[in-house]
Amino acid sequence: MIIGAWHRISEMLGTEFNFDFWIKNKPRRSTYPACRAVLAARAQNHEKEMINAIQQAYYQRALNPSDDHVLIDLAKEISLDTNKFITDLNSDKIKNQLMDQISLSRKLSHRGFPSLVLETAGKYYFIDHDYSNAETTLSKIIGLIEFPK
Repeated sequence: MIIGAWHRISEMLGTEFNFDFWIKNKPRRSTYPACRAVLAARAQNHEKEMINAIQQAYYQRALNPSDDHVLIDLAKEISLDTNKFITDLNSDKIKNQLMDQISLSRKLSHRGFPSLVLETAGKYYFIDHDYSNAETTLSKIIGLIEFPK
């Protein structure tokens, strides 16, 4: 199913995938390890770098981001404090943060993955996003933000 989705995305958007992933790895359905890695990287102010590293590892390098050793290698590559990252990755604190985010997602009754939700003034708004034009998405967000007068 996912291989088919990769092919469709590649045809629609021109995104490149390394299909060797499906030969070199035993895919697992849990994204929890990668999500915990992002939260552990956030603790070091490198959330975006970890997200990018995980995506590159998965889609282009045929590495499995469900494996702790892959995530630790990525942490090294983006110059995180590796010892802190290893400690945080499977800590109760990070696991609890992930469960809090999952609870929020369920509460919001998301409309699919990925979803883009804006929180402003204590309210949540689903944003229809345009994968091929960031300006379209940005204009929708700006239209919902209440700027101080």
